[in-house]
Amino acid sequence: MKAKKFDSDFDHGKDVSNALDLSKARHPKQKQRRVNVDFPTWMIERLDREAGRLGVTRQSIIKIWLAEKLEQSASTRSMQTDKRTTGC
Repeated sequence: MKAKKFDSDFDHGKDVSNALDLSKARHPKQKQRRVNVDFPTWMIERLDREAGRLGVTRQSIIKIWLAEKLEQSASTRSMQTDKRTTGC
């Protein structure tokens, strides 16, 4: 499919997914690195229960919760910086 037709089909809401090769698609800045973390047994059991309740894997729940915490931390730091610069 030529780019012009692809653009036109996309702009008109047509499904263009069959024209894409997604086999090597990657999220920018989402390179993965493996880390090992030791957790106490009670924590693993609670993680597994929560992951099961949500229908996700243990790894997914850990990633989700860490991402949320990091976002909260960044937001808090940003607000503290704003207060210092504005004098509030």
